[in-house]
Amino acid sequence: MNHHEFAQIWINAWNSHDLEDILSHYSDDIEITTPMIALATGGKESSLRGKEAVREYWKKALDKFPDLHFDLIHSTAGVDSVALFYKSIMDKHAVEVMFFNEERKISRMYAHYD
Repeated sequence: MNHHEFAQIWINAWNSHDLEDILSHYSDDIEITTPMIALATGGKESSLRGKEAVREYWKKALDKFPDLHFDLIHSTAGVDSVALFYKSIMDKHAVEVMFFNEERKISRMYAHYD
């Protein structure tokens, strides 16, 4: 699968709001770093580690934003990684850089917002 195909599948999973489909792209030891975590935790943390912690965080996010919809703008490929540029919630633009493990699951993700 090339980065364009992956990007569309990833966007479609988020737009479906199917948490299990979303999580299927991530490793059990996933580590995510995003400024949105700091907003949700009052600045206490900016990273989460492990699929269960991420599941809980994303469940709250999906509940809070029932009309969540992402629009893919562009995707790029790196070494065992992709970067997706998309329109996110609250009219924000986002860039997510995702790193894949040997099983082609996302093991690290860094999000950036404007």
